[in-house]
Order: sequence, then structure tokens, then C-alpha cells
Amino acid sequence: MNAPTRLALFDLDHTLLPLDSDYQWADFLARTGRAGDPAQAIQRNEDLMDRYNAGNLTAAQSAEFMLGLLSGVDPDELARWHAQYMKEIIEPAILPIALDLVRQHQDQGDLCAIVTSTNEFVAGPIARALGIPTLIGTIPEQKDGRYTGRIQGVASFQEGKITRVDAWLRELGLGLDSFASSHFYSDSTNDLPLLDVVTHPVATNPSPRLRDIAKARQWRILDLFQELQDEKS
Repeated sequence: MNAPTRLALFDLDHTLLPLDSDYQWADFLARTGRAGDPAQAIQRNEDLMDRYNAGNLTAAQSAEFMLGLLSGVDPDELARWHAQYMKEIIEPAILPIALDLVRQHQDQGDLCAIVTSTNEFVAGPIARALGIPTLIGTIPEQKDGRYTGRIQGVASFQEGKITRVDAWLRELGLGLDSFASSHFYSDSTNDLPLLDVVTHPVATNPSPRLRDIAKARQWRILDLFQELQDEKS
């Protein structure tokens, strides 16, 4: 079997989904009384999102709250919560236009992966629903079958995304330079490190700052969810 000559990497939140799955997971737990005091949990979640959007959030700071939501909870209970979250929040947000983008690359024989800072517990079922078998996300540490609330290894965040992608490709006997073309779709300036090293960076549903950078660098800009934006305006 010939090795693929094209690589397609996708951020998840606000890229293939018109929402932030990490934020929505924490909000879901808070609203259903599964994250301690609901008002405090909702405020903490809002604060973290504001810091992420401003580029002032570290992986460790995010993990303290987001992975802390997993710790101390029975895995079977977590699975039931996640199934409800998928049904109520995520499945309605998986839109045909995003699935079509993924299928275009898959039909061309491209090697595809989701590369997201969202932890793999939250993102795993979402990646499967999107039809992308390979997920490179932040790995929540486990001990004795339960989540500890800490990160295992390198977080899939900012420069860490390059580290994790390189490690995945090495396992396949490949590197970024093995591909004639490499795409990365992202909405966020937090992903500038990985956007900078692929041959085809695509600012997808970009934040205002990333849109400005993409225009200045003559990167492709893709507004997958423009109709949703128009409906809200």
C-alpha cells in the first residue's frame, strides 16, 4: 500500500464544530449540577474561555479546571453523562458542510486527523461522529482506571500540537516533509505554530485577529458557518 502524499489536519472547536466542545462540556456539567456549585462553575468556565480567546491561557491552567471535572467520578457515570452531552449538544452541531469538508480530503486519499487542545475523553466520541479515526488531543492522565485531573505527556496546545503531530507521524514512519501538501484548518491564533509549518494553512471561521493575520499572509480563509453567522446577525 502506497503512503499518502497529502495530509489534512483539522482543529475541532469553532472549526469543524460551530461551538467549543470543552466549554460546552463544562457548561453542561455545571448546568446539570455535576460540577459543584453551578454559579461558580459557570463563572470559572466563562473566565477560562475569555483567557483562551485572548491567548492568555496555558495548558496547565485549562487542565486544572477541565480535567478536574473528570477526576473522582466513576468512569461508567462519566460515559453516561457524555452520551447525554453528545445527544443534546454535539450531534445537533455536526453540520453537513463540515462533514463534506472532511469527506473531500478522505475521498482524495489524504491522511486525516483532528488536532485539538480539547481532552481526548471529551473529543473522542466527537471525532468518531465526524468520521475521523485519528484524534490528537490532550490526554487526561488515568490511575487505577480513574482520571487524576492531570495531563499525560505533552498537551495538544499551541506549540504542543506540533510536538504531538510529529510524534504521531514518526510512529507511521513519516514526517511533515513526507507530504507533497499538508493542510491545517483552524479558527484560532493559538494554532499559529502549526499553521506556520504546513504548506496550506486555512483560517477557518477565524477569530478577528486570525482573519487579519491570514489576510496579511495571503492564507486561504474559509467561513464554513457563514449562514449561521448571518442568521444571528
